[in-house]
Amino acid sequence: MARSGDRGDLLAAGLGPGPVREQVASKISEDATWVAAAQDGDRAAFGQLYERYARMVHGVLLAKVPVSDVDDLVQDVFIRALRRLSTLRETGSFGAWLAVIARNVASDYHRRCVPEEPLTDDVSDTRIQRGASSGDHDGPAILDAVMSLPDAYRETLILRLVEGMTGPEIAARTGLTPGSVRVNLHRGMEQLRAKLSADARRDGPEQEKP
Repeated sequence: MARSGDRGDLLAAGLGPGPVREQVASKISEDATWVAAAQDGDRAAFGQLYERYARMVHGVLLAKVPVSDVDDLVQDVFIRALRRLSTLRETGSFGAWLAVIARNVASDYHRRCVPEEPLTDDVSDTRIQRGASSGDHDGPAILDAVMSLPDAYRETLILRLVEGMTGPEIAARTGLTPGSVRVNLHRGMEQLRAKLSADARRDGPEQEKP
């Protein structure tokens, strides 16, 4: 049974019961229609899918590659998806299928080039500020801390904090189960808070000795 504090965290993350889940289910149904149309050659339908899933793809890539290369790779993901769309059998699983392509594109990126700098060095993207709930840390500091977390937590937190997606949206569009999203967000936020608190203590002004 969830503690009251845990329930508050889940509701704040958009994971609680209510109309949000119904809205997500409706959107997934629309996605299936658009996928079917796109498979029949309707480019406008694929454009609708692009508009709906670009944030998710951006977040998945941002968790794995340097910020400076994310936008170009987002285009690569959708080009690859368009070319392979005829192979997708379950039209309602477009989001999960697209997330796999995004992760594969990120893996291909790392196979063909070795970044000269650590991935956490380039954290100038100010979009993190949209999702940052604490005023004690600026966006780059939060993104830097998120990038130090385990991969599963990193991807889910970026989708939540940077891309502004709700818990049900993350589950629906990436193919993760709602339970996995809850766990990743809850544990990821715990580790993120601990990381930021430790950094604040380390970087804070030293107390003067009497």
